[in-house]
Amino acid sequence: MKRRLAWLAALPVAAFALGFAWFVLAAAAAPDARVRADGIVVLTGGSDRVRTGLRLLAEKRAPLLLISGVARGADYPTLARLDGARPGLSGRVTLGHRAHTTAGNARETAAWAAARHMTSLIVVTAFYHMPRALAEMSRTMPRIRLYAYPVHPPFLHPWWHAWAAWRLLGQEYVKYLAVASGIAPLLRLD
Repeated sequence: MKRRLAWLAALPVAAFALGFAWFVLAAAAAPDARVRADGIVVLTGGSDRVRTGLRLLAEKRAPLLLISGVARGADYPTLARLDGARPGLSGRVTLGHRAHTTAGNARETAAWAAARHMTSLIVVTAFYHMPRALAEMSRTMPRIRLYAYPVHPPFLHPWWHAWAAWRLLGQEYVKYLAVASGIAPLLRLD
């Protein structure tokens, strides 16, 4: 009987550990270097995300770019100057100021994509944030094909050696589980 109870107690721990291993592999996956889409969405909040989105736009991976979750008062010329983008891209960039959470990013992106009749998006965010971002966006935009383009922040290089990266991955995994289980709205996640 004790052996059965021990096995039963070990199952949730094993499931959590296997899920975390999948999460880490999914988060660390390299982006498809050839992917093209109807639009690009950058979820702000970390270094190199905007720069990566602007580079993908300049490479013509998509004709339009949404930068979701931009601070009030920020404008394209300031972002372009900070991130080294060509000023000529401004007519193809939309700054979204309404999102303050990942769920808000998904809603803001859904409205932007629907207004432009988009069927596919390249999603740019930090690698540790990507699985949760895709889960929120898939739930909000089930008919839009999403392509992950994860960014690896410089302060986490190499990420598998950085304690901060493992801590972020652990926190994001728990948040991802909340999104996947549908309880995220109760927890008011960022």
